[in-house]
Amino acid sequence: MATSLSVSDYGAFMEKFTLLPDSSSHKLPLTGLTFAVKDIFDVEGHVTGFGNPDWARAHPAAIATAPAVLSVLKAGATCVGKTVMDEMAYSINGENAHYGTPTNPCAADRVPGGSSSGSAVAVGATLADFSLGTDTGGSVRVPASYCGIFGFRPSHGAVSTSGVIPMAQSFDTVGWFARDPVILKKVGNILLQLQDDNPTTLNQLIIAEDCFNLLNVPPHQLKDILTSSVEKLYGSQVIQYTNLGSFVEAKVPSLKLFMDNSSVKEQKDNIPSLAALSSAMRSLQRHEFKNNHGEWVQSVKPNLGPGISERVWEAINSTDENIDACHSLKGELRAALTDLLGDAGILAIPTVPGPPPKLQTEPSTLEKFRAKAFSLLSVAGVSGFCQVSIPLGVYDDLPIAVSLVAKHGSDGFLLNFVETLHKTLKEQSKLS
Repeated sequence: MATSLSVSDYGAFMEKFTLLPDSSSHKLPLTGLTFAVKDIFDVEGHVTGFGNPDWARAHPAAIATAPAVLSVLKAGATCVGKTVMDEMAYSINGENAHYGTPTNPCAADRVPGGSSSGSAVAVGATLADFSLGTDTGGSVRVPASYCGIFGFRPSHGAVSTSGVIPMAQSFDTVGWFARDPVILKKVGNILLQLQDDNPTTLNQLIIAEDCFNLLNVPPHQLKDILTSSVEKLYGSQVIQYTNLGSFVEAKVPSLKLFMDNSSVKEQKDNIPSLAALSSAMRSLQRHEFKNNHGEWVQSVKPNLGPGISERVWEAINSTDENIDACHSLKGELRAALTDLLGDAGILAIPTVPGPPPKLQTEPSTLEKFRAKAFSLLSVAGVSGFCQVSIPLGVYDDLPIAVSLVAKHGSDGFLLNFVETLHKTLKEQSKLS
């Protein structure tokens, strides 16, 4: 059943419709909850638009619904529609030249973050209880941070991406948004098929000091809220500090190939090893995007918005050099960070370098912010680890967030930890 869109929808939806759960049972885990779906997921009878009108015109309606969508429907949730996304999932900004930019419910003059922009806005504006998005380079974590909500990127491969248009399979994940950690965990239990028996005892919280120094707001505020909350629950002995950039440079030998990249060397105020990590991640993304969509882009020559067009054609025209090294680097980083965190360790980093940028920010200014953001986002992206973005209130009336990263397969542990930590965090996060 389809319904018309209205101005009160914050521009979040491509189309509104209702998909009822398979069962009317009141005992299902997600009964009574509503959700929205990014326009990258197949829903039977609806065209999967991939954020671009030319793509939508060139593709028929889906004949089956993506397993991730089916699983939350079967768990009792009701779908309320499809949400706006950045074109071809190739941005973390959230601005769509064709369908409009969803309005950030925390700050209307700021970008909502992408590419799962509408999914984040739908949750942040209380139009849905949770929503599904995808995260390849940061497309759940970034809009969660910008819209002041929780966003979860699961361990790579932990949730089925079947029935989801691929962007770059080495990094693609199905993620989700919620306004509170209880719903975040309930959805995670379904999508990850978890039994509720994951440990919650924290062995160590490692603060990546150099990553917090990338912030354009006072870093001590975010660190202090987090550390004081963890100390209150677990004691000060679990808190440790590290220079993540130095650690990664020492433990990931394949990174040397990317450290000499001219674009990495130009980033004077970034962390060199993480900038190199980001460079490798984006190289492999371009390679896989070209393999997935290059033929279609070259034959159709779709109308693409500013920024997106340049990025897509850069991918289409990219060479395949160093692709093997990118794959080696993924394995090396995963092994190094697994050793660092152990069985019950968590790494704390900022989600992004600060509050959401203004709408239509000048490109060169935005690029500096994006470069730092991708350095932070590439840690979980390249390692395949799970990551949660947690809202920590506001700074100068703009939302800010911290991220927690746990080793591959520790999704249940991370979701439980966030739920345990949240009440204490709320007490501590009275930011100015």
